[in-house]
Amino acid sequence: MQTFIKVFFYIFMASVVSTQFLKSEQIKAIKYEGSHSISDVLAGEISKIKPGDELDIKAVDKAVAEFFKQGYFEDVYTTFENGVLTFHFKQRPKIASVEIKGYGNEQEKETLYSQIGIKKGDSFDEIKLERAKTVIKMILEYQGYYGSVINHELKPVGSGEAYAITLHINQGDNIIITKAHYEGREKLSVSEIEELTANRQKQFAGWLWGRNDGKLRLNDLEFDSARIQDAYMRKGFLDANVTPAFLQVNSSDYTAELYYKIKEGERYKVISVEISLQMPVIAEKKLRKNLKVKKGKYFNIEELRADLENIRQEVADLGYAFARVSPDLDKDPKSSEVKVIYYVQVGQKVKINDVIITGNTRTGDRIIRRELLLAPGDEYSLTKLIRSQNALRRLGYFNKVDIQERRVSENSMDLLVNVEEARTGELMFGFGYGSFDRFMVNASIRERNLFGTGHSAQFYVDWSTRRELFNITLTNPRIFDSGYSESVSAFVSTYNNWDYREQTRGVSLTFGRLLTDTFSVSLGYTISTTKILGFYSDITYFLYNQYFSRTYKNGITPLDGPIKSSISPSISFDNTDDYYFPKNGIIASAYVEYAGLGGGEKYTKIYGKFAAYKHLKNLIGLDFIARYKTQAGMIIDQGYTPITSKFYMGGISSVRGYQVSSLTPRFPDNLSGIRIGGNYILTNSVELSYGLLQKAQMRIAVFADHGMIGVDSLQETERASWGIAVEWVSPLGPIVLVFPQAINPREQDFTSKFEFTMGTRF
Repeated sequence: MQTFIKVFFYIFMASVVSTQFLKSEQIKAIKYEGSHSISDVLAGEISKIKPGDELDIKAVDKAVAEFFKQGYFEDVYTTFENGVLTFHFKQRPKIASVEIKGYGNEQEKETLYSQIGIKKGDSFDEIKLERAKTVIKMILEYQGYYGSVINHELKPVGSGEAYAITLHINQGDNIIITKAHYEGREKLSVSEIEELTANRQKQFAGWLWGRNDGKLRLNDLEFDSARIQDAYMRKGFLDANVTPAFLQVNSSDYTAELYYKIKEGERYKVISVEISLQMPVIAEKKLRKNLKVKKGKYFNIEELRADLENIRQEVADLGYAFARVSPDLDKDPKSSEVKVIYYVQVGQKVKINDVIITGNTRTGDRIIRRELLLAPGDEYSLTKLIRSQNALRRLGYFNKVDIQERRVSENSMDLLVNVEEARTGELMFGFGYGSFDRFMVNASIRERNLFGTGHSAQFYVDWSTRRELFNITLTNPRIFDSGYSESVSAFVSTYNNWDYREQTRGVSLTFGRLLTDTFSVSLGYTISTTKILGFYSDITYFLYNQYFSRTYKNGITPLDGPIKSSISPSISFDNTDDYYFPKNGIIASAYVEYAGLGGGEKYTKIYGKFAAYKHLKNLIGLDFIARYKTQAGMIIDQGYTPITSKFYMGGISSVRGYQVSSLTPRFPDNLSGIRIGGNYILTNSVELSYGLLQKAQMRIAVFADHGMIGVDSLQETERASWGIAVEWVSPLGPIVLVFPQAINPREQDFTSKFEFTMGTRF
């Protein structure tokens, strides 16, 4: 409030002085005094006042307000003497350090530091400090501590230009579950029911190791009913049903009572265990030898899970790497008996085609290969694969070892040995798998602070069965400490399209401007050449020539490898709260690419995409995230637009349920012609995502997609789909499993029932 009054006072006084004495005065020079956060060049851009301008008090007022918006200054005022306009700044104190006392160990504190939103080097802001205290209190409540008090202490550092902040945490009390009620429980003891649950009734001497202290673990409460049901399934109660937990809290003494309603049903006994082999590749007697589910015993879901893995491993050890085992429970409720059937789909015997080792920047291939029990030409064995992986881990050379299987054909596979060196240095390595691109490898060598200049350099490689991309980029994110950026990139890519194989080579130069922390603009220039290397059939080549002879009179085609010289202004906005799992916020971007600054390609492409996220937990009390995504594009042909630059639809980033880039206008008809791409595209997607396992960062989503694409109008090709997706930020990276269903597909469509990607933003 005091700051606001000061601003108002100075603006008012400046207005009076300028009105009375400074009419029509010219600004001879401008000075900026007391600003250490922004350079004079940037200050000039913010004020938009320059020497030679007539003194305009409104412009000065606006400039003062703009400087306050930067968040660096506690006070700003101006003086005008002898034609010199001087902006006087009083800097906000910097944060010299942030220390948390009274909470957890060092690792827990580090987690808290990353969440409170204030850090060393920031400008001090009382609002942000109060927000940090609120965040800490919320985290403590989530951990079961209620009534916590957080105080702060500010100590001036040096001459008062910085503060050392100490946050003193006085943890509140835990809510203690004094009684747990299991209405309907008769056949299992309380200890059996609570075997898997996180929230339990406090036991006598609960502070002792092995005893339950009764502390409420709120983040686990929603899963405890499923854990109780699993406990019943382990005892054979296949029809057991458990309602979600109801918690009654007494806020005066921080105690609570927990309520569940349980329908136990009957306990099922196994009357037979059958194994149905697709092919008799192994004696059933050998598979039965290690079965845990046995005739005459009560059913146990945990034993069933173990049997599934054991059977698969036994079959896989014979070389059948793609074997699948599916259970079926044939229940008879009248007699409380169940027949367990294991269906084994064997597939073909698999041999190792190749062993590909990646990620070993220092360790030689031969050091890794000598630890492997599988080599090219060997018959696949799951046991040997697991033992090989463990042997590499025991070496101690690597932080991470992962051996992946890549299916090459029905009877062969590659082993992809991915290791991460223990000393990571500046090397980053990643991989992925997609239903279209198959196995993908990408690696980068990056120096974030090249020679201490703040510049960055990166070499990027992306490889898959359909695409090879090599890219080297040099970036200066802050030219002369301003909000401007520059980037230069060179790239080579080869892409296997549906009808042909294409190659692109080029360089690009981009200049950007960060307008706010969420909004940026850029201008890029690209010069490249795209050439079709070959067609997959003679009829494809014939149709291609026929299409271009009718469409482009100048006779230019990608077979000639014409040069593209294009300029691309773009804008980007992102205020979401997380990279992989945004809960709230908007992501939007758009660009216009004009190709025609020389070269053979001449067209204008306009493209934009938008995504909005809204967390519904505060509205309905459940961890639902609503998402809406759309993209739209238009191409204006101005002489020659290669089909490689046009729009294609289908796949995980547009309309799921149809194979990648398979939805497109065709020539000469929509049944068997070549894919020529569209000049117009519009897709929409709505999703509802639910937090399935919070600790594992796993969610499940229901979605519906709709898209339109065409040469002359959007209505030429229109498709829709719906489905379910499982999203998981795994230790190996983000994974999305999509199970789409195309809605009323046409006869010529290439549909997809399953899509799988890694490294994709959800």
